[in-house]
Amino acid sequence: MLFQLWNRPLAAATRAARTRERLGDDLIDKLDRLHDGVLRTGVVTESDLRMAYRKSLEQEQRNHLNPWYAIGILLFIMLATPVFFGTIHFILGVRCFLPNNYLVWEATRPISDCGFCSSVQGPLILQNLTREEFAPFAYSSQPIIIKNAVAHWPAAKSLNFTYLKDLYERTPGALDEDCQFLHFRSDFKSLKEVFLMSDQRANFVGGSNQPWYVGWSNCHPTVLEELRKLYPRPHFLPEDAEMPNTDYIFLGYEQGAFMHLDYIPRLMWQAQLQGNKSWILAPTPECDHLCHSFSFYVEPGDAVLVDTRIWYHGTSIPKGQFALTIQSEYG
Repeated sequence: MLFQLWNRPLAAATRAARTRERLGDDLIDKLDRLHDGVLRTGVVTESDLRMAYRKSLEQEQRNHLNPWYAIGILLFIMLATPVFFGTIHFILGVRCFLPNNYLVWEATRPISDCGFCSSVQGPLILQNLTREEFAPFAYSSQPIIIKNAVAHWPAAKSLNFTYLKDLYERTPGALDEDCQFLHFRSDFKSLKEVFLMSDQRANFVGGSNQPWYVGWSNCHPTVLEELRKLYPRPHFLPEDAEMPNTDYIFLGYEQGAFMHLDYIPRLMWQAQLQGNKSWILAPTPECDHLCHSFSFYVEPGDAVLVDTRIWYHGTSIPKGQFALTIQSEYG
């Protein structure tokens, strides 16, 4: 009976064509979908067909989100979010409730081209070399260790926790600067707290035995200028390589950085000034079938170059030992 309902004589077909022109393709598409639904549900009369169509329109209207309602929700989220995080900061003293938005960045990062790691079994180890000798490797995604590349820097002898604490405390505004601070697994919430720890804990002696490891960007202009007197631009980098206006310092005992990617615009170099540090590198998950994870360690005076934007990486320091590194970017 349903087919009789829809297969009218020629005159009815002509009227249907005119109806299509008048109502447009959108409504006819809806009727076609409704017709398919009727076939599945067993509606067999014209009255039932009209009733079903009215119900479908009502359901569609109920499912349609009022645009003003959506705008209201969006405005509420925009206003409530800073209030929420401001409250968290006031109560807990934590600047970032979700530090560095790693979850968001990971969820939105592009899929890797596995060519960067398919033939890599470990770091390329080079002896100290000139800029010209380093040129073929300068912009490679191959992890590289350059032995004894920074052993001659004054920072290898002069830079330590006491020096940094004194520099920051005597530089007006340095500890109040809104520079990035990374507490990793430590219990510190700011660089100011790091420099307030006891001498026993800072030196990992006595009854303390409480490991700590932190990192931060030395973005204060005066601090950056003073620190760069102790470490020059690495001599092996390309002459035209762009350098940032901030560097990073990482130091502490036993602990290290958890596995992560860096969301930075350029390649990275890191100078191991004191202590040994172990690294573990892993490809992005979509490249597990082609690439391998591996680990290595660096010694004082070594420079490490890793494209940390595409290699997952984590670090650790041997038990009871202290490590200090300087890190920056180039590109």
